[in-house]
Amino acid sequence: MRTVTGRCVQSDAVEDSGSTNNEDGLCHEALRAENAAFHATGGVSRNNRAAGFLPGYCNITTGEAVVSCFADGSPSPVHLLEGLPDAWVAERDASGRVRQTVPMVVAGFIRDGNFYTREAAARFLERDDSAR
Repeated sequence: MRTVTGRCVQSDAVEDSGSTNNEDGLCHEALRAENAAFHATGGVSRNNRAAGFLPGYCNITTGEAVVSCFADGSPSPVHLLEGLPDAWVAERDASGRVRQTVPMVVAGFIRDGNFYTREAAARFLERDDSAR
Protein backbone atom coordinates (compact mmCIF):
# COMPACT_ATOMS: atom_id res chain seq x y z
CA MET A 1 0.00 0.00 0.00
CA ARG A 2 1.27 3.44 -0.87
CA THR A 3 0.80 5.87 2.00
CA VAL A 4 1.04 9.61 1.66
CA THR A 5 1.08 11.76 4.76
CA GLY A 6 -0.73 14.91 3.81
CA ARG A 7 -3.08 17.56 4.99
CA CYS A 8 -6.44 18.85 3.94
CA VAL A 9 -6.10 21.72 1.51
CA GLN A 10 -8.47 23.96 3.46
CA SER A 11 -9.12 23.97 7.17
CA ASP A 12 -12.86 23.72 6.58
CA ALA A 13 -12.53 21.07 3.87
CA VAL A 14 -13.66 18.11 5.94
CA GLU A 15 -16.65 19.89 7.47
CA ASP A 16 -17.58 21.34 4.06
CA SER A 17 -16.95 18.14 2.12
CA GLY A 18 -20.52 17.24 1.28
CA SER A 19 -19.46 13.76 2.33
CA THR A 20 -22.05 11.19 3.29
CA ASN A 21 -19.58 9.95 5.89
CA ASN A 22 -21.33 9.91 9.22
CA GLU A 23 -20.67 8.76 12.74
CA ASP A 24 -20.92 5.15 11.52
CA GLY A 25 -18.09 5.45 8.96
CA LEU A 26 -17.94 4.89 5.21
CA CYS A 27 -19.42 1.87 3.46
CA HIS A 28 -19.92 0.90 -0.19
CA GLU A 29 -23.37 2.51 -0.27
CA ALA A 30 -21.97 5.79 1.07
CA LEU A 31 -19.30 5.83 -1.66
CA ARG A 32 -21.98 5.27 -4.32
CA ALA A 33 -24.05 8.11 -2.85
CA GLU A 34 -21.03 10.44 -2.87
CA ASN A 35 -20.32 9.55 -6.50
CA ALA A 36 -23.92 10.34 -7.40
CA ALA A 37 -23.83 13.65 -5.51
CA PHE A 38 -20.61 14.76 -7.24
CA HIS A 39 -21.18 13.10 -10.65
CA ALA A 40 -21.00 16.28 -12.73
CA THR A 41 -18.06 17.80 -10.84
CA GLY A 42 -14.37 17.30 -10.20
CA GLY A 43 -15.36 15.38 -7.07
CA VAL A 44 -15.26 12.02 -8.88
CA SER A 45 -12.28 10.15 -10.27
CA ARG A 46 -13.33 10.14 -13.93
CA ASN A 47 -13.58 13.94 -13.92
CA ASN A 48 -10.33 14.76 -12.11
CA ARG A 49 -7.86 12.01 -13.05
CA ALA A 50 -6.33 14.05 -15.90
CA ALA A 51 -5.52 16.83 -13.39
CA GLY A 52 -3.40 14.44 -11.33
CA PHE A 53 -5.89 13.53 -8.59
CA LEU A 54 -5.69 10.01 -7.15
CA PRO A 55 -8.63 8.57 -5.23
CA GLY A 56 -7.78 8.30 -1.56
CA TYR A 57 -8.87 8.58 2.02
CA CYS A 58 -7.93 10.74 4.98
CA ASN A 59 -8.11 9.84 8.64
CA ILE A 60 -9.19 13.19 10.02
CA THR A 61 -7.98 12.30 13.51
CA THR A 62 -4.39 11.48 12.56
CA GLY A 63 -4.13 13.55 9.36
CA GLU A 64 -2.76 10.52 7.52
CA ALA A 65 -3.92 10.11 3.92
CA VAL A 66 -3.69 6.99 1.76
CA VAL A 67 -4.18 6.33 -1.93
CA SER A 68 -7.10 4.00 -2.67
CA CYS A 69 -5.80 0.50 -3.36
CA PHE A 70 -6.97 -2.94 -4.34
CA ALA A 71 -6.72 -5.63 -1.65
CA ASP A 72 -3.29 -6.60 -3.02
CA GLY A 73 -1.97 -3.09 -2.36
CA SER A 74 -1.81 -1.91 -5.97
CA PRO A 75 -3.32 1.55 -6.66
CA SER A 76 -6.96 1.63 -7.70
CA PRO A 77 -8.36 4.09 -10.26
CA VAL A 78 -11.49 4.54 -8.10
CA HIS A 79 -12.43 4.57 -4.42
CA LEU A 80 -12.27 1.07 -2.92
CA LEU A 81 -12.36 0.13 0.74
CA GLU A 82 -10.33 -3.06 0.35
CA GLY A 83 -6.81 -1.59 0.62
CA LEU A 84 -7.33 0.58 3.69
CA PRO A 85 -5.06 0.21 6.72
CA ASP A 86 -6.49 -2.34 9.17
CA ALA A 87 -6.81 0.30 11.87
CA TRP A 88 -9.20 2.24 9.60
CA VAL A 89 -11.57 -0.73 9.19
CA ALA A 90 -14.53 -1.09 11.55
CA GLU A 91 -16.20 -4.12 9.99
CA ARG A 92 -15.41 -6.92 7.52
CA ASP A 93 -17.72 -9.51 6.02
CA ALA A 94 -17.24 -13.28 6.43
CA SER A 95 -14.80 -13.39 3.49
CA GLY A 96 -12.68 -10.57 4.93
CA ARG A 97 -13.84 -7.78 2.61
CA VAL A 98 -14.21 -4.34 4.16
CA ARG A 99 -17.84 -3.44 4.87
CA GLN A 100 -17.33 -0.23 6.85
CA THR A 101 -14.61 2.14 7.98
CA VAL A 102 -14.14 3.77 11.34
CA PRO A 103 -15.98 7.13 11.59
CA MET A 104 -12.98 9.40 11.12
CA VAL A 105 -12.23 8.24 7.53
CA VAL A 106 -13.21 10.59 4.70
CA ALA A 107 -13.11 9.81 0.97
CA GLY A 108 -11.39 12.28 -1.33
CA PHE A 109 -8.30 12.62 -3.48
CA ILE A 110 -4.56 13.03 -3.19
CA ARG A 111 -2.69 15.39 -5.49
CA ASP A 112 0.90 16.52 -5.06
CA GLY A 113 0.98 15.07 -1.53
CA ASN A 114 -2.11 16.93 -0.35
CA PHE A 115 -5.49 15.42 0.51
CA TYR A 116 -8.54 17.06 -1.05
CA THR A 117 -12.09 16.24 -0.04
CA ARG A 118 -14.50 15.68 -2.93
CA GLU A 119 -15.78 19.24 -2.48
CA ALA A 120 -12.26 20.70 -2.44
CA ALA A 121 -11.29 18.76 -5.60
CA ALA A 122 -14.45 19.98 -7.34
CA ARG A 123 -13.70 23.60 -6.34
CA PHE A 124 -10.07 23.24 -7.44
CA LEU A 125 -11.08 22.08 -10.92
CA GLU A 126 -13.83 24.68 -11.15
CA ARG A 127 -11.31 27.44 -10.45
CA ASP A 128 -8.80 25.85 -12.83
CA ASP A 129 -11.40 25.74 -15.63
CA SER A 130 -12.41 29.36 -15.07
CA ALA A 131 -8.76 30.45 -15.29
CA ARG A 132 -8.45 29.12 -18.83
